Amino acid sequence: MNLGLIGLGKMGGNMRERIRRAGHTVIGYDRNPAVSDVDSLAELVAKLDGPRAVWVMVPAGGPTQAVIDELATRLSPGDIVVDGGNSRWTDDEKHAAELGALGIGFVDAGVSGGVWGLQNGYALMVGGEKEQVARVQPVFDALKPEGDFGFVHAGRVGAGHFAKMVHNGIEYAMMQAYAEGWELLEAADSVTDVREVFRSWQEGSVVRSWLLDLAVNALTDDEHLERLKGYAADSGEGRWTVEAAIDHAVPLPAITASLFARFASRQDDSPQMKMIAALRNQFGGHAVETVNDGN
Repeated sequence: MNLGLIGLGKMGGNMRERIRRAGHTVIGYDRNPAVSDVDSLAELVAKLDGPRAVWVMVPAGGPTQAVIDELATRLSPGDIVVDGGNSRWTDDEKHAAELGALGIGFVDAGVSGGVWGLQNGYALMVGGEKEQVARVQPVFDALKPEGDFGFVHAGRVGAGHFAKMVHNGIEYAMMQAYAEGWELLEAADSVTDVREVFRSWQEGSVVRSWLLDLAVNALTDDEHLERLKGYAADSGEGRWTVEAAIDHAVPLPAITASLFARFASRQDDSPQMKMIAALRNQFGGHAVETVNDGN
């Protein structure tokens, strides 16, 4: 299959490589010419065989809208656009309507896997019409992990990003729980090796998970996280999850509390936020602030 891929950052670049390893042709475009296969969106579209499939992997909001607006002027009826960024599900409905009026298909794909996806595969949550999802299925199969799991056609347009939003809300709460437990262990005089306590949970424990493995990685690199500031950003999906819960009258006390805990990191050097920052850096390559960053 031939695919155009727009956005070759931390995830997009690795996704291009994984799809190519599966035997597909990927033409990538990025504003950074050092990683781009073509010089412009126009050149990318021109090099694709019809009917074309173009995957958009750029930041949500304005950047995604700008790319879709340009694609709308360059693609043809029968082509299809996949938005694999972290767009809000309500934007998907708008984009599907705009492109659909031109005869262009649209699929939204929530993608999880961070900087480890090239090696481990990506979890994919997809929304859209069955026929349009089927057209891009070879790419989804190339990106997902081996085995029976890691891909779901979650429902109609918007369902993929809605599912990914809830996934990220759960992620917020899980990271917060690990961070709180880590801080309490660090505060107890009787516990002399917190890192090894976390490591002991990696087998046999009901709290074992990939996030726990990443926490152990972070503690191996910096046993007491002394090099990190207690600051962690929120990407927006946690806020959207809480807003959606309000709209649907669904109580989310753990996820909501974890979002508000991120705000605490804006005020003081929070020990819990050191762990949150470390985990975000481990799984997604998100930037961290160290104690030597200008202070």
